[in-house]
Amino acid sequence: MKYYLLSVMQPVGEPPAPEVLEEIMHKLDVFHTELREAGAWVFAGGLHGPETATVLRARDGDVLVTDGPYTESKEYLGGICLIKAPDLDEALAWGRKATLATTLPIEVRPFTHEAEDV
Repeated sequence: MKYYLLSVMQPVGEPPAPEVLEEIMHKLDVFHTELREAGAWVFAGGLHGPETATVLRARDGDVLVTDGPYTESKEYLGGICLIKAPDLDEALAWGRKATLATTLPIEVRPFTHEAEDV
């Protein structure tokens, strides 16, 4: 088994209307339940917007602290889901389900080490 990160790519701008967001959240809950029941769930959570970010950079033996996102873009990391899957094909299948639940692009990326069986 490997760990995979499913990254939610959130567009900059206003969130969906409340009734649309309610349906998305319901579908996301169903997706998370399915992950848990399959034993693939590790962790998931949403993130505040990039304007809440603080960036730390090593500089001349010290750390420079600046407010705001590292880069400007039209999309930002809006949430993550960490899963366990035996291979990339299964991780991509979970990513497809995440895309349908959130209606947003999902980046699927493997971690460099194997998942621990717990």
